Amino acid sequence: MFELEMKVRDYECDIQGIVNNSNYQRYMEHTRHEFLHSLGESFSGLRGNGFEAVVSCVNIQYKKSLRPGDVFHSCLNMKKEGPKLIFDQTIIRSTDHVTCAIGRIEVVVVHNGKLTRAAIYDELINKWENQSSSHVK
Repeated sequence: MFELEMKVRDYECDIQGIVNNSNYQRYMEHTRHEFLHSLGESFSGLRGNGFEAVVSCVNIQYKKSLRPGDVFHSCLNMKKEGPKLIFDQTIIRSTDHVTCAIGRIEVVVVHNGKLTRAAIYDELINKWENQSSSHVK
């Protein structure tokens, strides 16, 4: 659904000279934020309307290490499963198209303190699909 190019910064690496595992989660989170921005929305904007998107589960499989200066694409697909939003995310190194990490992030949405079925995200998914179909020739 969405793809974001990023570059590894030196300070994101550990003593082994590879990206520290926690940074992959940051890359994925940044991608989710940028995805919302691409739809004209933001987590802070949703929060201002009483919606809280709360991560309930993170599962990341680390496949290959990124190193300082590596350019990569952080890819995202989103779907709903009941009340949960599921973000399937993949980090792919640009130079050789190797998959470096695969993540599944589950999010629940609370509106004014109550768990919801995240209808607001149905609207965003529809907006994305309409945007995408208008770009297809």
